[in-house]
Amino acid sequence: MPANTLDLVTELTLRRATPADLEGVLALLTRTAGWLNGLGVRQWPAGGFPAERIEPLIGAGVMYLLDDGSPAPAATIAVDGHADAEFWTPADRPGDALYVHKLAVSRTCSGQGLGEVLLDWAALRAAAHDRPYLRLDCAKDNARLQAYYRKAGFRHVRTVDLPHRASGALFERDASAAIPAAPSHQHTPVVPAQRSGHAVQAWRVLDITAHN
Repeated sequence: MPANTLDLVTELTLRRATPADLEGVLALLTRTAGWLNGLGVRQWPAGGFPAERIEPLIGAGVMYLLDDGSPAPAATIAVDGHADAEFWTPADRPGDALYVHKLAVSRTCSGQGLGEVLLDWAALRAAAHDRPYLRLDCAKDNARLQAYYRKAGFRHVRTVDLPHRASGALFERDASAAIPAAPSHQHTPVVPAQRSGHAVQAWRVLDITAHN
């Protein structure tokens, strides 16, 4: 590494969101929704979500964020046992899975693997709760996002085409596949460096398995 290159490490901690985080979470979801809609993806409402959609997730303790100490989280994810009844039928055995909602990564941190880290952690959480699957739904017409989930270990179950829902592409992955041979509950450096000019920005995710 050249002498004039900086090695900058930002430590991110996975933690449950609290009511004090509501504003930051809403801001991240709004920015992400605007970005998606700018690409023509109708996954989320263009203006983001109202507080009454997110407050129950925080209150139930199922909304998590990656915190770097700044007001806005680096990423968010909600993981719970709620299976959308319009998508998942009794034949799918909804109780066999945990479900991912509101996964968003700040654009300043995009492309660095934070989404994959959170999905791996969510699968570990499903396995720890004796759920064989981790599931999610995403936009029916977003081939790029669907390819992203396939690369993250998900398989396409089916697409439910409802005229009033932009989402409907259903995916699941085996939770047990995420269990490492020697699980660590300490420091987990998992995210590659981002190079910009003479600076190298890396994120070290701490205690990623601590919330199982």
